Amino acid sequence: MAKIAKFGSYVILTLSPVERALALHRSPRAKYSEIISVRKVKKPWKHKVLRGFRAPGVGLSFLVCLGTWRLRKGKNFAAVYGRRPGYVITFQSGEFRQWIVTPKNKESEMQAMFEEFLSRPE
Repeated sequence: MAKIAKFGSYVILTLSPVERALALHRSPRAKYSEIISVRKVKKPWKHKVLRGFRAPGVGLSFLVCLGTWRLRKGKNFAAVYGRRPGYVITFQSGEFRQWIVTPKNKESEMQAMFEEFLSRPE
């Protein structure tokens, strides 16, 4: 299962070797300063969250969604497992517009890493 980590000025979505093979992509990374927002979502499988079409990657509804999702105005990276709540991390620029993930991280780790974004009122 993917894990989000902050290394220096970068945030990295660390994928296992199996995940990298299924996603047909290495572990995505982006500058922390490029993050616009981080929000928690109860149901990451909804069409409002997971939009576009998968290419490349793997997708089995409500089991695993792993890979690149292409949209008209860019692309997103998804690492969604089961029916667990997840996070949507939106970037100002970079390879992906958003990461949609159900990370291996504990809730407290996510809160500490992204406290400036998660504490904002919606």
